[in-house]
Amino acid sequence: MTAPDTESPLARPRPARAPLLRGQGPVVAVVAAGGALGATARYALTLGWPLQPGGFPWATFWTNVVGCAVIGAFLVLITEAWPAHRLVRPFFGTGVLGGFTTFSTYAVDIRRLIDSGHPETGLAYLAATLLAALTAVWLAATATRRLLKWRQS
Repeated sequence: MTAPDTESPLARPRPARAPLLRGQGPVVAVVAAGGALGATARYALTLGWPLQPGGFPWATFWTNVVGCAVIGAFLVLITEAWPAHRLVRPFFGTGVLGGFTTFSTYAVDIRRLIDSGHPETGLAYLAATLLAALTAVWLAATATRRLLKWRQS
């Protein structure tokens, strides 16, 4: 008979795990719920504004620009103006707005435009989306900060 192997992974005590409700479970749940809402809103927008073959992807363009503007305003509000519950940012910022904006579709749209013989449209879309999305975040954040200062004075 041999002594039990104390170096075996089976013999080591397992570290205590935080209960799911105090760990990341609620965060994952609100991100998933928010993502479902945001993706559904984006899908509805694309149904109402379908992409024409070889045409400029306006629905995706405006989805990303509007989503970026909302992100700019939202982050200023919850970080500088109002204390928010710990699940608000993951629900709305990561979930809803992450599901609503779609930079993966943006990349696919560029590839499709180039592959279908519309490289000028693809490159214009690439540049216009990047410039408009960054500008939208900056303008919305700046406008929100100014509005908050104006209301406080």
